[in-house]
Parts: sequence; C-alpha cells; structure tokens
Amino acid sequence: MKLVTYADHGDIKLGAVKADGVIDLRKHLPALPEDMIGLIAAWGDERSKVQELADRTAPDARLADVRLLAPIARPGKVMAIGLNYADHVKETGQKPPAHQIWFTKAVTSINGPFAPIDLPIASKMIDYEAELVVIIGQRCKHVAKERAAEAVFGYCAGNDVSVRDWQMQTTQWVLGKSFDTHAPFGPWIVTSDELGDPHTMGIRCLVNGELRQNSNTRNLIFNVYDQIAHLSRAMTLEPGDVIFTGTPGGVGLAMNPQQWLKDGDTVRVEIDRIGAIEAIMKLENAA
Repeated sequence: MKLVTYADHGDIKLGAVKADGVIDLRKHLPALPEDMIGLIAAWGDERSKVQELADRTAPDARLADVRLLAPIARPGKVMAIGLNYADHVKETGQKPPAHQIWFTKAVTSINGPFAPIDLPIASKMIDYEAELVVIIGQRCKHVAKERAAEAVFGYCAGNDVSVRDWQMQTTQWVLGKSFDTHAPFGPWIVTSDELGDPHTMGIRCLVNGELRQNSNTRNLIFNVYDQIAHLSRAMTLEPGDVIFTGTPGGVGLAMNPQQWLKDGDTVRVEIDRIGAIEAIMKLENAA
C-alpha cells in the first residue's frame, strides 16, 4: 500500500494511492486518526480496514489534481547516517567507518516531495544526497537485528540536502544538515509488506536531467536492519520517526570541479519500487 499526506482545496488529508488517483481515507473511515503518525501508531488495528477500503473503493481525486506533502509533517526524530556507501566514502577521501556515524536533521528541515528547496542566504555550497528513507512503525528499544524488519512501517525516497561549508565547520554535522526545507521525502510511504526486501533497489539522483548518483541499496555498508538495531540501543524509536539511510557516490562535493546546486536547478531522486521526488532550487526569501 502507498499512503500519502496531501492537500486538496486547502484541506490536509490522509490518502491511499490507487492507480493514478488517491482515496480520501477519513472520508470513508472517519474514525481513523487525523495524521500519519497517529495512523502508523494505530496500524495494527486499522490496517485491514484501510486495505479493504483501498481494494473496493474508487479514488476520490486524481493525483495530478492534489498536492502531495511530506508524508509525516512533524516527525518526533529525524536521524541520518553518514558515510554508508563505499563509493561515497572513497570519493570523500575517508576511511570506511568502523562504527555507524549518526547525526540529526531538525524537524523544521522537513519538506514536501515536490516543494521548492531553499538555496540559503548563508551559503553557496549546497549539495544533494539521494537516500532511502525508513519510517519506524512501532515504539521499540534494544531491537535485535534479526527482528528489526518488524520495526519498519515503510519506505520513501529522500534527499539529505547538505550545506557543505556549514557541515564541515565542526565535527558535528547537525547545522549543515538542518537548514529549512533540506529534508524532502516521499512521494508516499510504501508499506514494508508491499515493498519487501529494501536492499535490492536501484537509487539515482539527477540534476537537470544529468545522472549524478547511480547505485543500489544492496551497497549499504550498514544495512537498514543494522541501523535500527544500533540506534535502538541508544534511544527509543517511535512511530513516525524518520531515518535517512545514507547516500552513494556522485555528490557535488566530490566532483572536479565541485558542482553546487544553483537557483533554478531541478533535483530528482528515484528509487526502484518506491518512486521519485523532484524539486526546483529556489533562492531563500530574506523576508
């Protein structure tokens, strides 16, 4: 199943994608939670009702006529792992990490899958990072790797937009990764039961139609289940938490000469069996 948060004539709604349309879930099931985090938390009780609705109901609107938003507007946590594809490690001139390298992205960096991405006033060194995004489905702690798949609700495509000079000013990457609009993801959540093995998918980034990144999630150094097991040793993971799982080689930082995103550039992230997000880079409004 593909679940979306979308805007339709000024109303924010939960939906299930069916062909080229979307079913308004709460129109037909008004007792459902009002937002995606609530739906994820209640999924064990609501899944069969939503699936039955999706199977028997015609779409209420065309996808082309609504605006897809970030599937989760305000996650409790946005965690991201660095240096998690061997080719990306090599292009940055670093050694393969002995341990997982984690940072957070501020929840205010969340952005819709097709919304413009800010080119901030503070820097010109703006980079793209195509990433598989994991959505946590249940409250959990100390998850064994062998059971980590049970903690996953679903998957999205994401772009860990990075402000490189701010990122490299200190050993802590949080500020350089947390500028407003710099965590677009979507276009929907593909539930884990529909997607299957998350380690078999092509992942690509194109800038103005030029292929910059082209890899496969099988090349993750620490795979999705390694990441969940490790994170959950330190913190309680909760429904709707968002995990950016790392980017492959081909970032603008590593090109010669370096290639930074510019006003008007179009950045597209594609992941097989999930879909694509796409954004135009736009100068930040100083006001």
